[in-house]
Amino acid sequence: MSDERLLSPRNPWFIGSVGITAGLLAATALGGFVLLPYAQPDLKLAGIWDAICSAAGVPKAPSAAEPVRPDGKLTQVVVTSALPSAADPDAVGRGATLAQQCAICHGPTGVSRADSPNLAGQYAAAVYKQLADFKAGVRVNATMTPFAVDLSDRDMADLAAYYAYLPRLPGFHPASDKPPPRIVINGAPLRNIAPCGSCHGVLDNKTGSPWLEGQPAAYVKAQLQAFASGARRNDISQQMRNVARRMTPEEIDQAAEWYASQPSTNVHTR
Repeated sequence: MSDERLLSPRNPWFIGSVGITAGLLAATALGGFVLLPYAQPDLKLAGIWDAICSAAGVPKAPSAAEPVRPDGKLTQVVVTSALPSAADPDAVGRGATLAQQCAICHGPTGVSRADSPNLAGQYAAAVYKQLADFKAGVRVNATMTPFAVDLSDRDMADLAAYYAYLPRLPGFHPASDKPPPRIVINGAPLRNIAPCGSCHGVLDNKTGSPWLEGQPAAYVKAQLQAFASGARRNDISQQMRNVARRMTPEEIDQAAEWYASQPSTNVHTR
C-alpha cells in the first residue's frame, strides 16, 4: 500500500488513529487545565478561563475584591545584623534586674529545671525576637504573654543582652553517647528538609535562630509539634513550619532527645 493511500481520508485506520490522538489530547487538556485546578481546595476560581490561566501559569488580572488576609498575626521583627549581638555593660546590668522576674521558670543562672528553655548564653537576637513576638501576640503563651506585653523595646534589648552575656552551663539532662540522628546532620533532602544543624548549630548559625544544645527535650519536642500543627507561627516565611510538618514523629523525638543530651558549648560573640 502506498503512502498516499495510508494517509488518505478514506483509510479507516488513518481516520481512527487521528481521532484517538485528538481525543487523548483533548482529555489531557481538559484534565490538566480544568479538572485539576478545580480539584485544589485552596484555589478560588472565577470560571473555566480562570482555571486554564491558573494551570498555564498566566497571572490573572488583579481583582477589585478585598485581598486575602492571614488568619493569624505575623512577626514584625526583621532579622538583620543590627539586632542585639554584643554585650553592652549598661544593658547587661539593666537586664539582670529585669531577669529576676524570669528566674522562677528560666532559673537564676538562666538554666531551667522546669522544662522551660535555657537562656544562659543564648544568642541575643533570638531572645529579642521571641520577646517581641510574645509582646505583639504573634507567639502566645499563658506565662510569657502577660510578662512580655508590658516590656519596652529597651527592656527586651536589655534582657537579650543579659542572657547572651551569661556563660552557657550544662542543662539538667543526661549525656548520651549516641551519634547525632540523620535529621540533625543530613536532614531529609527528598522531603526538602534541611539539616537542623545548618541553622541551629553552634558553628553554623542562622541569625535569629537559637542554639539548641542542652535545651529540655520536652520543650524542643513541644515546639516542633506546635510548628507542625500550625499552633505556633512566628517563624519567618514559615521556615520552621515547612520543616516540622514534614518530619515524622520519630524524627521529632530523636532531634529533641539528642539536643537535650548535648553539652552547651560556651561560645560568645562579645
